[in-house]
Amino acid sequence: MFSKKKYLLLLVVFTSKTALSQCAMCKAVVENGDTSMAEGVNSGITYLMVFPYLLIGLLFFAIYRYNKKVNS
Repeated sequence: MFSKKKYLLLLVVFTSKTALSQCAMCKAVVENGDTSMAEGVNSGITYLMVFPYLLIGLLFFAIYRYNKKVNS
């Protein structure tokens, strides 16, 4: 079986390329030098990114609770 370190390594390897890529339109908007626009784009990205992680966290928590309930 895989250890936690190997799972973390696989996660980093498979997500690093997508984390470094960016949308061409977002880059064009931010390069104009308008800092308020750049802050808005960053806030929007953060807002959109939070919800999938919350859903995945809730899923893992539900699985954990279910396994804890079944095993005891």
